[in-house]
Amino acid sequence: MTASSGWLADRGGTSVEGVRRRGIDARLRAGSGTRDGGVIYVARVTSTDVDEICRLKYRYLRTLDTKQWDEFEQCFVPEATGDYNGLVFDDRAALVGYMRENVVEGMITLHQAHHPEITVQGDTATGHWYLQDKVIVEAFRFVLEGAAIYTDRYVRTPAGWRVAHTGYRRTYEMTWSMDDVPSLKISGPGSHTHV
Repeated sequence: MTASSGWLADRGGTSVEGVRRRGIDARLRAGSGTRDGGVIYVARVTSTDVDEICRLKYRYLRTLDTKQWDEFEQCFVPEATGDYNGLVFDDRAALVGYMRENVVEGMITLHQAHHPEITVQGDTATGHWYLQDKVIVEAFRFVLEGAAIYTDRYVRTPAGWRVAHTGYRRTYEMTWSMDDVPSLKISGPGSHTHV
C-alpha cells in the first residue's frame, strides 16, 4: 500500500488494521481523515507545521506592534477575514488598511500571545491563543489593558502558512487615565518625554 504526497495510510509503518486499533476510526468520525475504498488516510502533521504557524503568529504580533505594515500584510492571504471582538473585516486590504490608519505613531502597543493550541489537518489549520495586550496613547493620557482568546484559521500556500481568519473575544478589558498615576514615566520609540 502506498500513500499519496501529504497523506499517510498509517502513522508508524504498521498495517492499516493496526492504525484502526489505535483509534484512527474515532478520529475519522471526528473529521480528521478520509476513507477511500476501505483505506484510511490521515493528514501528515509535523512539528515543523506547528513551528511555522507559531512563527507566523509571532511575526503578526511583532509587525503590528512595530507598525511594519508591508510585512504585516504578508501574514495574510488576500481573502483573509478578521473579527476583533465585533470589529469585522471582510478581506486583507480592509484589515491592514484599518491598522495602518489607526495604529499610528505616538500609539504604543504591546500584543503577546501564548499557550497556543494548534490543530493541523492537511493544508489547513486552526489555532487558539491567549492574548495579553496594552495600548498607551500618551497624547490622550489613555491606557488600555486586556486579555482575549484568539481563534485563527491558517492555510498552507506556496509561500508557507498564512492567516485565513483571525479574531478574538475579550476575557476582560480595563482602561485608565495616565493622570491617575502622577509618578508614571514612559520612554521608548515615539515617547521620549516623562509624564
